[in-house]
Amino acid sequence: MTTVRPSNTVSGALLGLGVAAFADETVFHQLLHWHHFYDKSTPAVGLVSDGVFHAVSFFAAVASLFLLASLRRTGSWQPRRWWGALLTAAGVFQLYDGTVQHKLLRLHQIRYDVDVTPYDWTWNIIAVALIVAGVVLLARSRTDRVAEPA
Repeated sequence: MTTVRPSNTVSGALLGLGVAAFADETVFHQLLHWHHFYDKSTPAVGLVSDGVFHAVSFFAAVASLFLLASLRRTGSWQPRRWWGALLTAAGVFQLYDGTVQHKLLRLHQIRYDVDVTPYDWTWNIIAVALIVAGVVLLARSRTDRVAEPA
């Protein structure tokens, strides 16, 4: 019998969002100093927005790991579904960031004072690749079996 546990998808998706946001925050905001989460104000506001963004991504990751521990404890973890949700959510986050936040809302750009076209294409192609890989895993996970808890 195939049993789908929604918490597999939720846990994977939360960690996908958390990891994608963490990578964005760490690499582009902190290490490279290319932008802040919100660049339409003062640098101090940009730093506060980065802090809120970082806190939300951290709590998403922690919540995900609590759900994962529960799934593992009850024997209902579906690795393929979980990884599919993680990759899909990471890709959706990145595509949302690259299209809505960068282009539609203009909250920030990947970089400033350069031609952003190659950055935009790279960012969004990687996002689509993550989504495709995640959706493939999710589709394949439909046939996975889960042991029913005792």
